[in-house]
Amino acid sequence: MLEVKDINLFYGAAQALRGVSIAAEPGKVTCVLGRNGVGKTSLLRAMVGQYPISSGAIVFDGSDITGLKPYERARKGIGFVPQGREIFPLLTVEENLKTGFGPLKRQDKNIPDDVFSLFPVLQSMLGRRGGDLSGGQQQQLAIGRALVMRPKLLLLDEPTEGIQPSIIKDIGRAISYLRNLGNIAIVLVEQYLDFACELGDSFAVMDRGAVKFTCDRANLDASEISRQMAL
Repeated sequence: MLEVKDINLFYGAAQALRGVSIAAEPGKVTCVLGRNGVGKTSLLRAMVGQYPISSGAIVFDGSDITGLKPYERARKGIGFVPQGREIFPLLTVEENLKTGFGPLKRQDKNIPDDVFSLFPVLQSMLGRRGGDLSGGQQQQLAIGRALVMRPKLLLLDEPTEGIQPSIIKDIGRAISYLRNLGNIAIVLVEQYLDFACELGDSFAVMDRGAVKFTCDRANLDASEISRQMAL
């Protein structure tokens, strides 16, 4: 579904990504791990086209999308849940969800039942302003908004950050459900190692803009991942 091939990204003279390559497959969760400031968010934003790369390639669903704009990538089926959620605080929950209609064809402009089955609290709060929700509810709203787009690829940037444990469990169940559908590839950026190890099928640890360690579930060693993250 997704291949990131040897990409490099600069902010002015500073290099944020150094020859990064990862892949994501339908029905699997690819976890990108690392401390703050190692390039995880830059990698996701390069995937969605917000940060243009200087070299390398991004291939999605068999097509090179390296030169496409963010809205063009969204139309191809890339959904993004950014760090910090970035919901619209003055819009209602329903209006926030409907902002996901942007890349859809007219006949698809409805809120899928899965959004409310995964996050029932959203259905009970449709008329409430997004800014009045708790942090955990806003995170559920941000994921729900991405699901409205019917993504083929779902990018999640630290969805557990600052979230209470009960909602972390809800988010984990939602990710498991989406993976088990078998038709969505998921890239999960995380610092919460236990959460990532519970959900992940493959793992990449980043440091200083590069991938320095990889493994998959078959040879998962959480203690080694933790050691690599601490180096």
